[in-house]
Amino acid sequence: MTIRFRRMTDGDLPAIRNWLHQPHIRQWWGDPDEQYGLIDGDRDEPAMDQYILLMDDDAAGYLQCYALTQWNEGFGPQPAETRGIDLFIAGQERIGRGHGPRAIRAFCDLVFQHAIPRIVAAPSPANARAIRAYEKAGFRRERLVETPDGPALLMSREPGDLPPRQSEPS
Repeated sequence: MTIRFRRMTDGDLPAIRNWLHQPHIRQWWGDPDEQYGLIDGDRDEPAMDQYILLMDDDAAGYLQCYALTQWNEGFGPQPAETRGIDLFIAGQERIGRGHGPRAIRAFCDLVFQHAIPRIVAAPSPANARAIRAYEKAGFRRERLVETPDGPALLMSREPGDLPPRQSEPS
């Protein structure tokens, strides 16, 4: 399977709206209408880059990569140019098959080519699946932090943090 990313377009908004209603996404992203409004509103936000995750050229999820702003003050001091990421994979049939770690690793590999020194993520401390996916992609746990959305586990990855590739289920 090939994993790629392309910039999100207006044409992706109906799929994103539908994906946000999927139970495994709604569980962690919250109210679908509220989240849709935020994603749609972020299209003009200079600190936010939005992507569609492609698996074998099929739209399979959403990823946002953002510059740290006041919203992320709870993350504490970070190196200049640090970026944060959030993502979800659409389709319950894709969950638990190793796609998350592969997508996260692939995106980080792309970002690190642009001299970004560090990538952070802040999943819910209760979201064990996301935490495992980030760890498999080379992220390390740092500490619990407070965000406007509530407590989160700050995780980070730097270019040298990736462990050797291990076989993952496909």
